[in-house]
Amino acid sequence: MSSPAILRHSEDSMSATTAISEAGPVPATTPSATPPSIGTLALRWYRLNQSRLRAIAIGIISLLAFLLVWHLLTTYRVVFFVRFTNVPSPVAVYASFTKAMHDPKFLLHVVLSCRRIFIGFSLAAIVGVPLGLIMGRFRLVHEIVFPVAEVLRPIPAIAWVPMAIMLWPTNEQSIVFITFIGAFFPILLNTLHGMSLVDPVLVRAAQCLGARERSIFREVYFPASLPHIFTGLTVGMGVAWVSLIAAEMISGQYGIGYFTWEAYSLVQYADIALGMIAIGVLGLGSSLLIRGAGQLVMPWRLK
Repeated sequence: MSSPAILRHSEDSMSATTAISEAGPVPATTPSATPPSIGTLALRWYRLNQSRLRAIAIGIISLLAFLLVWHLLTTYRVVFFVRFTNVPSPVAVYASFTKAMHDPKFLLHVVLSCRRIFIGFSLAAIVGVPLGLIMGRFRLVHEIVFPVAEVLRPIPAIAWVPMAIMLWPTNEQSIVFITFIGAFFPILLNTLHGMSLVDPVLVRAAQCLGARERSIFREVYFPASLPHIFTGLTVGMGVAWVSLIAAEMISGQYGIGYFTWEAYSLVQYADIALGMIAIGVLGLGSSLLIRGAGQLVMPWRLK
């Protein structure tokens, strides 16, 4: 190749290089992002909920072990300090359950008990929470109400039955009143305890910022007392069920407590166990509803 041709070739190469450099760097090709697989998502969800799944698994195993022990004790009619000769087996209780689910009267018992719990517990919460807040804030109200509450609080629900029958014209109203009494005192005392634990520094800070009494109640006292209020609501719900069953057994004509006592009177042992299990399930469901409401109201307490 001659020298002029070589010079012309080098000039062409330089011009091409200059054009490429002026055009800017070539963008790098990035690989397209692929969505995570189902297995990856499942593994991530498992790691986030591992402790909760572990608790559920242990609970299921515990219930199965309880049913197995119950079945063995009733099958072999074990007598060891406690007699299992007349205790129904889980199979007999399940047969009674399937029969009761097709009986409108049993469903009526459950509905009436739930209605009484709802009315009595709601009234206890409506009265107990504000009264506890006021007692915790104003010493004079505390000194007036607290001695009376402490005298009435230890009286059991069964002891209230004759007085409730005299106070109220119908059995339905007396049963609701006894349910109210059972739930009222745990709600009141836990709300009062929550008010006593409010940091006074927060109250003084709100006062220094010019907050009025109503604002201090709404922004300081009430949020700080909410954990104890919901603790009182949960405990009050359990005591309300205990009080309701006692009232229904003595003076009721309908309700799950009356169903259980009637089964005992008619020597229907499977129905007795069914009534007890129904009471436990209903009480558990009520407590779970209150805890769920507490998590919605207090999201900052979620772990």
